[in-house]
This record gives sequence, structure tokens and C-alpha cells, in this order.
Amino acid sequence: MMVSTPTSPIQKFQQMYRNDRHLWRLILMIAIWMLFMAITRFNRFYTMINFQTMAAQFPEFGLMSLGVMLCMITGGIDLSVVGVANLTSILMAFILINLTTASGGLPGYAIPLVFLLAILLGAAFGLFNGLLVSKFHIPPILATMGSGELFTGICLAITNGNAVSKFSRTYANTINNRLFDLIPVQLIFFIVMAVVIWFLLSKTVFGTKLYLLGTSETAAKFSGLNNTRLILQTYMLSAICAALGGMIMLANYNSARADYGTVYTLQCVLIVVLGGVNPVGGKGRISGVVLAIILLRLLETGLNRFPKISSYYISLIWGGVLILVMVLNYFTENNHAFSRLARRNK
Repeated sequence: MMVSTPTSPIQKFQQMYRNDRHLWRLILMIAIWMLFMAITRFNRFYTMINFQTMAAQFPEFGLMSLGVMLCMITGGIDLSVVGVANLTSILMAFILINLTTASGGLPGYAIPLVFLLAILLGAAFGLFNGLLVSKFHIPPILATMGSGELFTGICLAITNGNAVSKFSRTYANTINNRLFDLIPVQLIFFIVMAVVIWFLLSKTVFGTKLYLLGTSETAAKFSGLNNTRLILQTYMLSAICAALGGMIMLANYNSARADYGTVYTLQCVLIVVLGGVNPVGGKGRISGVVLAIILLRLLETGLNRFPKISSYYISLIWGGVLILVMVLNYFTENNHAFSRLARRNK
């Protein structure tokens, strides 16, 4: 059976759209929203400081979303990202307090040290999650929900529910700085981590194994893959992303607390599903997740430009969007499968 090659620009675009509906759907939604904001709130939305603020704010939950994406590709999920982020930021805040000098500064090694320790802590928390899923065979949604509550409980126990903030502002000033007085440092952390994960998924054997595991755990096992090690590595990477997100939160708020970022769990799941990652595993691209992060940040920032719309409605909107996207994905996948079956029976 010969497959016709698209020749006209319209046919090529249709082929590109069929190959990645989620990606083009996101691009269209971003374009429509940007046009809407240009018509309704141009002077308040299209400013350099507004876009710089958005670029500095989204990396904290954007990093967590990258971790959730990795776990969802394997057919699992990580609902402990906020707990990991808060526990890491609180522990690092205590270290920063101890390192703060009498003059209110920090020694030169302090910031690299706390980031290194945060990565190690994230890896340890992720290893704990991975063991629950791979060794004890607890469903990922239950394992990470439980560990997330455990991490939050530890946060409350060591802080009594109070914010930890009496450390040098040098840390916040450094992370909240702008490279060349233009690019927020927080955005650079996100870009670096996104490139690392893109490379792992697209250019390494690890990524191929991850997609195979998500497609069929049994097939991956009979193909000779070490499923246990893959799951451990995936949840460790996810928790490292969450820990880095916690370090960005620590800088943005100049404090750490057990209840920071409580809405980020829903946002992360929404972003990953909106980005085209299959909740049952085996499918998803980081480009879609990055576009979904940008879309949600644009939506939230745009809604804040309308004073009559209460911020309390944002969670309601996110929940509605999540359900809508899953319903659209269901019909898209079913229609695609039906079309393939119809072509096969011709």
C-alpha cells in the first residue's frame, strides 16, 4: 500500500497537524489569547516588566511540571512535588540562617552549597517514592499522595506551621536577579532543566526505555529492561525538579513555609495533560508541556488584568480546563483510532 506524500503547503500543514494535534492546539490557544489581550488590555499586558515578571514566576511550578511529566510518561504520576519542594526549601532555609554572617551577608560558597544539597535531598525523596512504586508495588497515585502528605507533615512538625525567613536577603537577590538586566535567573534554571530532560528523552537510550515502559510494562520487562531501576531513576529526576522548584520558591518569597504552592499540584497535572502527555503512559513531548506552562501563565496573568474577575475563580477555571482537555483528548484519540480502522478496512 503506497502512502501519498503531501505536496501543497496546505497538505503539509494538515500532515503536521495530524502528527501533533496537541502542539498545534496549544499554539492556536496561545495566539487567540494573545490577540484577545491585545484588543482588551494591550497597555497593561504588553509591557516588558509584565513579561519579565511572568518569566520569573512560572519556573517554580514549571520545574515541578517537568517532573510530573516524566512520571506520567512511565504510566505513573508524582503528586508529592509540592511536598518535596516545601520540605527542601525549609531545610535549605535553616542552612541559610546558619550561614548568614553577622553583617547580613552570605559566604561565597553558600548558594552553590544549598543548591547541591537540594539536588541530593530531591534525589533521596525521589528514591523513596520510587521504592514505594517499584518495590512495594503501591499504585503511584497513592504512593506519591501519601509521601506528599508525609513531607508536608514533616514541614509542619519542624516549623510549627510558621514561615522560615530570618536568613540573608543575598540569596533572594541573587536568584531574583536578571542576566544582562533582561533575562530572569529563575528562567535560566528552568531552561537548563528543560534542555536536560529534552536531551534525555530524545537523544538517549534512557528516553526510549521510558516510553517503552509507559507503553507496556510487561513488554518492557520481556525486552530485557530493568523496570525497577527505570522507575527509581524517573522518580528521582522528578523529585530533583521539584526540589529545584522549591529553591526558586524560596527566592521568590524570601521565606519557606509548609503551605506554599498548594495549588501547584493541580496546575502541574493540568499542564502535563494539556501538553499532550498520555495519562496512562507511553506518549508525550516536552515541547507540548513547555507550551502548556506558557499558556497557563499567560491565562492567569491576563485574568489578573481584569479587576472584576476574582482570583478565587482561577482554581475553578483550572479544574474545568483539565476536564475539558481530557474530554477533547478522548474524542481526538477515538476519532483517530476509528479513522485508522476505516482506512485499514478499505
